[in-house]
Amino acid sequence: MMSSVFTPFTLPNGIELPNRLVKAAMEENMAVRGQLPDAALFRLYRQWSRGGVGLIITGNVMVHAEALTGPAGVVLDARAPLEPFREWATAAKSGGARVWMQINHPGRQVRADMPGVAWGPSAIRVDLGRNSKRFAEPVAMSQRQIEETVARFATTARRAHEAGFDGVEIHAAHGYLLSQFLSPLANRRADRWGGSLENRARLLLDVVRAVRAVVPAEFAVAVKLNSADFQRGGFDADDARAVIAMLAPLGVDVVELSGGSYESPAMTGQAGDERTRAREAYFLTLAEDLVRTSAIPLMLTGGVVRRPVAEEVLAGGVELVGMGSALAVDPHLPDRWRHDPAAKVELAPVRIEDKAIASAAGMARVRGQLRRLGAGRPTKPGISPQLALLTDTVRQRAALRRYRSWLRDRPAH
Repeated sequence: MMSSVFTPFTLPNGIELPNRLVKAAMEENMAVRGQLPDAALFRLYRQWSRGGVGLIITGNVMVHAEALTGPAGVVLDARAPLEPFREWATAAKSGGARVWMQINHPGRQVRADMPGVAWGPSAIRVDLGRNSKRFAEPVAMSQRQIEETVARFATTARRAHEAGFDGVEIHAAHGYLLSQFLSPLANRRADRWGGSLENRARLLLDVVRAVRAVVPAEFAVAVKLNSADFQRGGFDADDARAVIAMLAPLGVDVVELSGGSYESPAMTGQAGDERTRAREAYFLTLAEDLVRTSAIPLMLTGGVVRRPVAEEVLAGGVELVGMGSALAVDPHLPDRWRHDPAAKVELAPVRIEDKAIASAAGMARVRGQLRRLGAGRPTKPGISPQLALLTDTVRQRAALRRYRSWLRDRPAH
């Protein structure tokens, strides 16, 4: 009997995905000068496409050249050359998978040493205790900046379609800009963009409408949304349910559920070796609740490394299963599942007491695997998280110098 994870799925726009497994977005930070993708990213995505997933979602692509989550982030704006993105889309589809581009604006989640801008709904800095100074002091966005940001999302989506991508995923989770507007902790505005949930959701809804207006119906539009922020007084499951209902009439094909932010990094899981439902499908309980009322197909991402857990996610009513770190370790894990239902990967938990540092080290370890795959080398999941963070920090410094130079030399409009 065929496993449920390998059954096709037809999106609301009529396009069929070959199966229910999705390579979820992981921030690669592998852009070269010009903030563009190159051969290393193409090689990485060819591996994923040939590894058995039905859909690939890219690491976040930035809509604003002066606002990046990291100095080696990819930028697709009105001025970026399209040819590298065409090559990227071709590589990602080379093994039969479909590919969506995740598009994002970091808002206030920008490092203090980055050039450019740090914007937010309100002038409230990321609160990481003693690590807070690592992030920039944000300024509250003006009406004009909000409108220009909506236009930037639409421009990036339109150009992604022109480059051959099959869809976009609008990132409204993990504490980035659209998530910041949704959160009553980050959004203290007293105008039409703050206060009630309807007002706090306005930016996301305006972005979705603007994107849908510039792409054809068969081009997928998805939204990544927190099932909860996991902070007292923050965006919660009831808010998520209401926002999904607001998105339903706007032509959204999938809502991907995740959770957390830099301040509460639930998306990186929990320490511990036990293979429990709570550890391996972090947000499944919340997703099973939300699926009862959602008119939009849901996708769940967070910690899945075993086929039986992926099947459990689908049995709960979720339509698509997102996998991140597992596919950074073994890009061919889905194909292995076809022949060995017990196949899995092992990635030891990060045992660092400071949650912010632990989260950064965990992400650095994943990025290290992506770079190895992009270089055509085997992964090395046993690497020390502390060593991975040190190596990543050195690379980030070099990328920061390159990004500053590019931004300084970039001709004005």
